[in-house]
Amino acid sequence: MTASQAPAAEWPDVARNPDDTLAWLRLVAAPGIGPVTVRLLLAAFGLPQQVFAQSMEALTSVVPRKLASAVLAAPGATMSHALAKTMAWLEQPGNYLLTLVDPRYPVRLLDLTDPPPLLYIKGDPAALSRPALAIVGAREATVQGKVDAEAFGRSFSEAGQTVVSGLALGVDAAAHEGGLAGAGGTVAVIGTGIDRVYPASNLELARRIAEQGAIISEFPLGMRGFKENFPRRNRLIAALARGVLVVEAAARSGSLITARLAAELGREVFAIPGSIHAPLSRGCHVLIRQGAKLVETPEDVMEEFGLSCQPGKVADAVQPAHSAPDDPLLAVLTHDPVTLDTLCERSGLAPETLATRLLELELEGRAERLPGNLFRSLS
Repeated sequence: MTASQAPAAEWPDVARNPDDTLAWLRLVAAPGIGPVTVRLLLAAFGLPQQVFAQSMEALTSVVPRKLASAVLAAPGATMSHALAKTMAWLEQPGNYLLTLVDPRYPVRLLDLTDPPPLLYIKGDPAALSRPALAIVGAREATVQGKVDAEAFGRSFSEAGQTVVSGLALGVDAAAHEGGLAGAGGTVAVIGTGIDRVYPASNLELARRIAEQGAIISEFPLGMRGFKENFPRRNRLIAALARGVLVVEAAARSGSLITARLAAELGREVFAIPGSIHAPLSRGCHVLIRQGAKLVETPEDVMEEFGLSCQPGKVADAVQPAHSAPDDPLLAVLTHDPVTLDTLCERSGLAPETLATRLLELELEGRAERLPGNLFRSLS
């Protein structure tokens, strides 16, 4: 029987046992020790304190000598400071540390080949084990993309599904807002230490998520948002949810990584289509060609799981960002991106007048400028 398979009653609650907590932190912090190695050591010897009680010969029967030496080495000043900092953090209300053998550890993460040995949580640990759907997409999302992400998130949450996303700008932030509007709530998986919020502009959103759901990280306190952290974060988003919806994504996007990981884990993958001319639709179209389900409404997603929207919610869930056009320019400005020259020809407006009107419509949220100096209607 491995550590992850043992009955919960056999394992002490680290929240009540500082020595166990310190042993877990020290094992995970040992240089070169990753999630897979931790699981090997736990499976062979039991809890971390039992691992530390082993001889060099015993450890080298499971892991290379270099890693065995790292495990048995006494904590230096840097590690000791980090351990003390974490213990102080755990004393604050609403902060938790779940180990791989904690009965509150989300079972869905055990589908991973490398589940995190430790999860740092700010908020409610129970939120991690509720039925969940993930929403991911572009950081530089369009106005319509953010409207769609929030609408789908709200519908999922109202149907009792926790909305999981990555607390990034754009689609992620909008999805969390939608999740907060319903009973399902939301969970944010971050690629930094739990004591950091990245980007800083989402600080207030993070505070509300911690109060009404949970923020989780596998990274130690103080960890900055290094580029390599985010694929690791993405695998947790994919694993925690029963399905992943991609709202907008470029052809090369981290959201596609999340979708691929979800498919490998046997989760359902969904994508919202868009214009063939829109750069942020290309990633979704790639996923649809690869077998993701094309969706237009939240009900398209929820019917896969035998769920239904609240009465009257489906028709209102996803709407264009703004109502029908009442401006002559909007009569020739379509949802498909077009160039300024094309709009001049279609509208008969002088370039200077057209540029002014387009700026006004952008400020009103009724038109959008895309990369390549293209424009499209949001009405």
